[in-house]
Parts: sequence; structure tokens; C-alpha cells
Amino acid sequence: MVNFGGASMIEVGTILEEKVFYLDRTLLKQYADASGDQNPIHQNEEFALSVGLPNVIAHGMLTMALVGKYVTDWAGGPAAVKEYSARFVKPVIVPADQKVDLTVSATVTEVVGNHISLNLSATSAGVKVLGMAKAVVLK
Repeated sequence: MVNFGGASMIEVGTILEEKVFYLDRTLLKQYADASGDQNPIHQNEEFALSVGLPNVIAHGMLTMALVGKYVTDWAGGPAAVKEYSARFVKPVIVPADQKVDLTVSATVTEVVGNHISLNLSATSAGVKVLGMAKAVVLK
């Protein structure tokens, strides 16, 4: 169990507060422009449907980045994040003219000294989008 200056005690089994991020086509366009990933499955509905997708999908790395933001915000900054990994299991589907949720939460799985291991959960529309998502932070 670890106490973080005014914060509640952190111990194995502690569930961190959930955060919801909202994604829409404008954000996907901004991410595509910033990252250079102009794959049409992230912007063109007709193309996404033609390759068998249910609609335009968010960039996997955008999804992972938002979950990483959740971790860094909780940890107090990026320098505190020592490990972070995940597998993409389902896409975040982003229909036109809609905001879709990306709901992120975490559970503490191990506390050793100032190292805290987290199991992360990321869902969109109730569907798990990342699997085996884990982080280790220093507090």
C-alpha cells in the first residue's frame, strides 16, 4: 500500500476513476494530419465500407495515445510512465456526425516500492477495443 501526498492509499485491487474521451471525424482528420497517417479507412466512409469495415474507424495509435494520456494524467506526467503496452482487439467505429466514447479505467495489480502496475480497460460503445493493456508507473 502506498500513500501519495494527500491522495488516497493505493493498494492492489484499487480501481482508478474512469475517464471518457470523445472521438469524432474532426479529431480523426486532425490526427491524420498530425501523424501523416492518411489511410482512407480513417476518413472515407465509402472506402472503409468497401474493404469490409462497418464504418470509418479511429487510428489504433490514436486510441492507444488516449489511453496513454489517461495513464500519464494519473501518474503525474510522462516521465512517471515506465512501461505501457496493449493489443488492438476491436476498432473504434466513428460514424459521421457523431461523437463516440472511449471509456478508460484501470485497476492496480501490483505495488512494489514506488512501482505501481495497472491493468487498463478501454471500451467504445461497450466493446473492448484494447486487450492486454498494461502500464507500470512510478509514484
